[in-house]
Amino acid sequence: MDNIDRDLLRLLQTDASLSTSELGDKVGLSATSCWRRVQRLEKQGILQGRVALVDPKSVGRGLTALVEIRATDHSPNWLEQFTQGISEFPEIVNAWRTSGEVDYMLRVLVRDIAAYDDFYKRMTQRVNFSGFRSIFVMEELKSTTAIPLDDLV
Repeated sequence: MDNIDRDLLRLLQTDASLSTSELGDKVGLSATSCWRRVQRLEKQGILQGRVALVDPKSVGRGLTALVEIRATDHSPNWLEQFTQGISEFPEIVNAWRTSGEVDYMLRVLVRDIAAYDDFYKRMTQRVNFSGFRSIFVMEELKSTTAIPLDDLV
């Protein structure tokens, strides 16, 4: 990956709707050369997709909860059941396996506390775990989907 690739990634993370001609103008390449580089970045799996970002509040998902999960055990069978279980909840927009006291962390987007309570009840019936702790986000201070690229050579 060179500086032009990094610049292309930075531009696409800011506005994925830019045409290859517009991208090329910004990085000093022809549209064809730019298109080839973007195709290569996609083929390598560096560019995983191009999406539109939706403001959760504007579509009725104004409450964000971070949910800490402690596993009942750490067997492959439990992990498979847990993974299948959380896939059934569209409210869960991120799920991570973590280190330390908490085994898994979920980011959950819901309308309000009543909707969260409904989610909680359904989740506790569907997934078996030994601990479940909710943390509600009071204010979002920073949010980005952009991956830092400044230190890439």
